[in-house]
Amino acid sequence: MITDVKLDEILFLDIETVPQYPEYNQMPGEFKKLWDRKAKAIARNDETPEGIYERAGIYAEFGKIICISVGIIVPSNGNFSFRVKSYFGDNETELLIGFANMLNSFTNRKPNLNLCAHNGKEFDFPYIARRMLVNGIKIPDILNVAGKKPWEVKFLDTMELWKFGDIKHYTSLNLLAYIFGIPSPKDDIDGSEVAKCYYELNDLNRIVTYCEKDVLTVAQLLLRYNGFPIIPSENVSRSEV
Repeated sequence: MITDVKLDEILFLDIETVPQYPEYNQMPGEFKKLWDRKAKAIARNDETPEGIYERAGIYAEFGKIICISVGIIVPSNGNFSFRVKSYFGDNETELLIGFANMLNSFTNRKPNLNLCAHNGKEFDFPYIARRMLVNGIKIPDILNVAGKKPWEVKFLDTMELWKFGDIKHYTSLNLLAYIFGIPSPKDDIDGSEVAKCYYELNDLNRIVTYCEKDVLTVAQLLLRYNGFPIIPSENVSRSEV
């Protein structure tokens, strides 16, 4: 499927986000009014702004990033291994600076680098760029697509690749993992439980583990798209990418 990009020139990533405030009533007054207006546009049936506040984390204006996990495939003697690293914490600015520094360094070493995520073009890539702007961080060139021609944008998206031109078709990472025989990344929590895990259970490490599983699954999916076997668990390690 992918013939013009080397596997070791792809940086796989996934992000986990939560609402900026633990509860609807903790938002400042003006911010709450802005959310109320947004909520009216996305509410279904008789849903209220307070009732759907748990969904605020998926919007870069009302959410924040608490984890970015990245990984690379390392070919070796006909086999593959996988290295993964996470940038996480309560301080979004600090984790974004760390991620940006890594990304700038990585693209200097690999000028043909591509970023890959599942639904990354609609979510992960723009969300990261928007939150960098909010936090006053210069967007790395690979993420700053404004004014670039389509062939200059170095984004791969495993969901888009699965569409084969079908613009209306959404397929979850978990479903694709199942049909391709890849271990599920949702064996503990899923995206709908991240905010509760963060604000109520105070278990960021659990979220990081979940995020890293997603990154590995995206890499495994791209390998399967291209006819390769999946990477065994013993070949996966946490280290600098």
